[in-house]
Amino acid sequence: MYFGGTNFGRTASGPFLGTSYDYDAPIDEYGLLHQPKWGHLADLHSAVRLCEPAMILTDPVYQYLGNNLEGHVYEVLGKQNQTSSGLCCAFLANFDNAQNANVTFQGNIFSLPAWSVSILPDCKHVAFNTAKVSAQTSVTAIRPTSQPNSIQNWESYQEPVGLWDSKTIFANSLLEQINTTLDTSDYLWYTTSVNISAEDLQGNAQQQLSISSTKYALQIYINGDFSGNHTLANSGLSVDQSINLIVGRNEIALLSMTVGLQDGGYRYDMVSAGLNGSIKLKGLQSGDRELSTQQWIYQVGLKGEALQIYTQQGADFVQWTSAIPPPWTGYLSWYKASFATPSGSDPVAIYFGSMGKGQAWVNGNSLGRFWPSLFISETDCSQTCDYRGTFTQSKCLTDCGQQSQQWYHVPREWLQPNQNLLVVFDELGGDVSKIYVATKTVDTVCANVLQSYPPSVKAWSKFQVTREKVLLIPEAKLECPDNQLISSIKFASFGNPQGSCQAFQQGDCHATNSMHLVKKICIGKKSCSIPVSSTTFGLEPCAGVSKSLAVEAQCQPFLSAT
Repeated sequence: MYFGGTNFGRTASGPFLGTSYDYDAPIDEYGLLHQPKWGHLADLHSAVRLCEPAMILTDPVYQYLGNNLEGHVYEVLGKQNQTSSGLCCAFLANFDNAQNANVTFQGNIFSLPAWSVSILPDCKHVAFNTAKVSAQTSVTAIRPTSQPNSIQNWESYQEPVGLWDSKTIFANSLLEQINTTLDTSDYLWYTTSVNISAEDLQGNAQQQLSISSTKYALQIYINGDFSGNHTLANSGLSVDQSINLIVGRNEIALLSMTVGLQDGGYRYDMVSAGLNGSIKLKGLQSGDRELSTQQWIYQVGLKGEALQIYTQQGADFVQWTSAIPPPWTGYLSWYKASFATPSGSDPVAIYFGSMGKGQAWVNGNSLGRFWPSLFISETDCSQTCDYRGTFTQSKCLTDCGQQSQQWYHVPREWLQPNQNLLVVFDELGGDVSKIYVATKTVDTVCANVLQSYPPSVKAWSKFQVTREKVLLIPEAKLECPDNQLISSIKFASFGNPQGSCQAFQQGDCHATNSMHLVKKICIGKKSCSIPVSSTTFGLEPCAGVSKSLAVEAQCQPFLSAT
């Protein structure tokens, strides 16, 4: 997948999947290049294209090159015609997931890192190796808009509990949610009533509502008062909720919520949602009471949804109050406010890290579900990351113990020239005053290229045309996004620098003119290339030692670059 999009509206499946569909894609959901992945894949495609003349004329020949080593060679033999004569391309592979290897191929020795493939467009020179990443690393930054209180004039509206319209469904059983809502809403109210006598409430027993199976999320209200919230696993779990009953008629309202529907697996279209099994009232002196088979009244969706109060026109259908409710007590609330469109062309995001769970809209367009109160497991991430070996979903996980998602993408196409309407539906409580608008941009680019890396794939165009034996050396390339220039060099070292982007450190081998030379080549330019060789720096630090060049640069808009 090359583009990591966004699951706007209710399109996120799963269940329990976030709005972001980024998946570490080469182009992130904001349209920004995810480096070095984008650059490394671009180099791969370029290298394969260099092999195209041979690959389209013949089939590959397998060559055994040693234990866990093999080659696949496309070679056009003989003089079929002047153009194709002597074409040769080879793919050399090392399948060992731990040991590097030196392999002899057609009289030359090539170094193959563990779990890597080298591409030789002429069967003599390496144009690309999957384990040697010379593409730059880009670091994105979130920049709050210039106005600290960019979202202003919050107002609230409380969603009614239970039935809010006469368009209801009656049944003497528990209905499956998806078939009842036809997936027109995440929400389905299950409502019923029970009569309780004074004798039923005698004694010290605590009354409980026992639900044998429900999924995916549930809120319980008794006589309009909130009693409990439950977010459950895919398979469904039982609920035993303590409740407070009164003598006489008691209204039970259960709000069942889906959080994305199953989109794969065995008979996934048959996976159910909502309440199923049995519902019992426990703790009564007269004994447990089965409620599943009595009359239930169903209301699909929320009143705010039906009135579309998330639109400018629909917002006028209800009475908003400027008083923000106190800390959450279990009641469902809508909030609306306005914000100015951020200047510039950088992608726009809204921070919802202060919220619990719900949905949001901008100018009537659904951003999707937000659920930052759901945290990623703290135990799935490892201290080190090693991509060598067979891929598994548990490899190289990051952000353990963090919120599932804090930032939500707002396409600029949705924004008005000036003021924009933001509407938030809050299920679990949160602080809307801490929601804010920001832009996302690349502000740091880094490169770390070893002398042993292949030369730039682009250098092959000249090499292929001239057929001359030219000296090709690797290059450290830096490039800022459109409308930005390299404004400063934060780090530069030719030698044996240590660390990674934004954490580089000089090693015990360092060319003292590294910073001066890189600044001279790169400052004030959108992009620059620095050959990784002692010749470039005019000196040879640590003679006989294989060296690398590490650079960290800052990108700024044109007017800020100096």
